[in-house]
Amino acid sequence: MSATVLSVNAGALAPVAGLRRPSGIRKHPVDRITVRDPGPKHGGLGSGVVGDEIGSRKHHGGETQAVYAVAREELDWWGRATGRDLADGMFGENLTTSGHEVDDAEIGERWRVGAVLLEVCGPRIPCATFAAHMAEPRWVRRFTERGRTGAYLAVREAGVVERDDPIEVVHRPGHGLTVPMFFRASMGDRDLARVLLEAGVLPQVEHDWLASRV
Repeated sequence: MSATVLSVNAGALAPVAGLRRPSGIRKHPVDRITVRDPGPKHGGLGSGVVGDEIGSRKHHGGETQAVYAVAREELDWWGRATGRDLADGMFGENLTTSGHEVDDAEIGERWRVGAVLLEVCGPRIPCATFAAHMAEPRWVRRFTERGRTGAYLAVREAGVVERDDPIEVVHRPGHGLTVPMFFRASMGDRDLARVLLEAGVLPQVEHDWLASRV
């Protein structure tokens, strides 16, 4: 099966039951998205998807969390586990992929998605907003135990992404340190955290964050 973009998704700020602050986690399919680097030129914070809103810029967005990708196959797994029909964008992802092993990606891996070049930076860390949005019992624990979080991506070449655009892995570092490994390190595996830190494969901001936890 060829790897493609099944859906491109964006969202506006909206209330989430149980939370005081509105969130942009509720994303819906759109025809296309314009992707750019939310670096200093654009204020250094926020989403890499133009028009996609973020409620808490302290914890979300920025260069290493510019775009979020989740495999449709992972949504289907959770659909079976929860007995729900989970729509594209349900996890707050900007890209819902098909036929692409998002959670097997190595840190630093680069994808050509249509005209855009994206770089894998790390996992999604489940939070209270995600739990409230999903409204599933023990959601953070269940999501953590599953350990397949999708991937946050940096934008290396900006452009437009549309549904059915092909996804091509154009660079794989070969160090074998994957997004799920980074996630386990983030959630308390100190030995694995030291491996990642010593390998020097993480973006600087993620390296410093993980080092502070160790």
